[in-house]
Amino acid sequence: MDPNRLEGKNILITGAARGMGATNAEHFAEQGANVCLGDLDLDMAQSVADGINARGNGKAIAVKMDVTRREDNAAAVAATVDAFGMINVGIFNAGLNKPRFFMDIDEPNWDLIMTVNTKAMWLGMQEVARQMIAQGPQEHVYKLINVGSIASRKPLIDVTVYCTSKYGCLALTHCGAVSLAEHNITVNGYAPGVVVTPLWEQLDKDLVDIGFKERKGQAYEDIVNSELKIKRVSYPDDIKGTAAFLVSHDSDYMTGQMLHIDGGWCIQ
Repeated sequence: MDPNRLEGKNILITGAARGMGATNAEHFAEQGANVCLGDLDLDMAQSVADGINARGNGKAIAVKMDVTRREDNAAAVAATVDAFGMINVGIFNAGLNKPRFFMDIDEPNWDLIMTVNTKAMWLGMQEVARQMIAQGPQEHVYKLINVGSIASRKPLIDVTVYCTSKYGCLALTHCGAVSLAEHNITVNGYAPGVVVTPLWEQLDKDLVDIGFKERKGQAYEDIVNSELKIKRVSYPDDIKGTAAFLVSHDSDYMTGQMLHIDGGWCIQ
């Protein structure tokens, strides 16, 4: 690994206290990036930031943020700029899921998932882009990176609202790429499949609670056996390389793309 590959990248990551967000933050910092870890769980985010700072190379700060609030997104952007001088990458990783069968969806379930997964992404994209535009043109493009899901390609009967929210993520990626290109901002994303994170561990339990699976762990097994060409689930370490590519200068000529990291789940 080139310890300077991402030098000069100042990155805001939402939902960065654990899972993919934390692993990506650590991976980026190992390559010289400075990272702002935004999360509702400030203590956990600060713990990740402290570990990054203790290891050296890139620097890290942590901020408490509710991604569904515009003012928190704006404050996280300001904290990134205050700490590192500017922001040139925003990664919108925060998300949640709460499975329901189609006819069991109610308005609180719909509103929660759509607000956290889609509205918050839009808010974050706007606030980061606003700062990038104010900073003016730079040598390299600015980057917005959205964390999508195979759920924008696969209709899943147990998580209709989650699928809808991730279709929204895909639309924000496409529309953002078209709308922001004139400001030297690219918009791309990556779409994982089954990643062993706290979100998936909770989903595994919830699928038993709604009667879709009989026991804990069955969801993983069924997907591996019936859907994945690479016969194992993934972990955050499987995702970080693609995320780093999108952050790096190697992807400067890409925009409007959603890269799937799904073990072959979505092969057509």
